[in-house]
Order: sequence, then structure tokens, then C-alpha cells
Amino acid sequence: MSRMPSAERRRQLIEAAIRAMTRDGVARTTTRSIAAEADVSLSVFHYCFDSKQALLESVISTITDHSRAVVKEAIRPKATLRETIRAGFRAYWDHVSAHPGEHMLTYELTQYALRQPGFEHLARRQYTLYSETYAELIEQLRYSMAFEPRVPVPVLARYLAVMTDGLTLNFLVLGDDTAAAAVLDTIVDQVVGLAGEVTRPPAPGTDARTRG
Repeated sequence: MSRMPSAERRRQLIEAAIRAMTRDGVARTTTRSIAAEADVSLSVFHYCFDSKQALLESVISTITDHSRAVVKEAIRPKATLRETIRAGFRAYWDHVSAHPGEHMLTYELTQYALRQPGFEHLARRQYTLYSETYAELIEQLRYSMAFEPRVPVPVLARYLAVMTDGLTLNFLVLGDDTAAAAVLDTIVDQVVGLAGEVTRPPAPGTDARTRG
């Protein structure tokens, strides 16, 4: 087994855990099976993670990062705020369509955490992380597209987390991508309405935070 930095080894184990849990379910996935999936010894797993709780928290954060990365890239300023917001939602939805098992795992992780004594805080952390992610993306849009939301950012962020969470579960159950896309467009229209008046976007290469 080749040596690698501990941070890289942790990432290797997290991605192995996601694959194993997506395939076998959270309850049936053990630390031993994760180590086997990552092709490392069990002692390496315990060196990187001191508990299953710590691993699951890292899994939740990593799955969220997967979606956040594609959305963050997609919401580079377009001609209009609506086009920019729609690009972000479309990127998220493309990720759902391409990785349904990974998104299904997020709901299983929630149920597992709520039912497992001592793990309840992981479910709360999971949904707090969703809202924090949307708040970060909203702030990115505020600076790049120069708009001020009609509602407080934390409220809008939580609203978006609730809407996309419900829509994602609905799609995973029904499998109707056309219907989901139509609902997504409705959400985009609602978000644009809540976004407030848009001023002229800053010039290319200008950070709106530095404008006077």
C-alpha cells in the first residue's frame, strides 16, 4: 500500500464510503467494508476517523460539496439575473439526474441519523449545511449581479433548501424529469421575484464588494 498524505487518505475513504453506502445502504455499510472498498487496512480507517459519526459527517459535507461545486461554476453572470439563476438550478438538476444514487443516499443518511441514538445532530447539521450553502451562493450572486433580495438572505436560503430538497425527493420517487423541470422553472421565477431590483452588473473583472 503506497503512502499518501492523511488528508488525501481521508478523501479516499470518504469517496469509498459514498460508493459503498450508495450501493449497499447506510446501515449495511461497516467500517470494514469501507476500508475494503478503499483498498486500505482497517487500521488506516481508524487512523483517519475516530468514529462512524465523524465519517458520516464528512460524507454529508462531501456530497453537498459535489453539488455546490457545479452550481458555483454555473452561476457566473449571464445576460440577465433569471438566466444566471436558471443556469445554477439547471446545473444542480443535471447533477441529480447524473447521480441519483448519491442524492438518494442523502435521504437515507437523514433517516439513519434520526433513528440512531446519538447521531441525531448529524441530520440537523446536514440541513443546516444545505441552508448555509444556498446563503453562500446567494451572496455570490449579490456581488456578481448587483441585486438586493427582498427577503433576508437566511430566509431565502432556507426557502431554496426546502424547495429543492422536496423536488429532488419527488423526482427520485416518481422519476418524471419533464415534470420536475417545469417545477424547477417555477422555482426560478419565484426566486427572481424575491431577488429585488437588479442594478447594472459590474464590469467584467470587477469585484462588486470594492465598488464605492
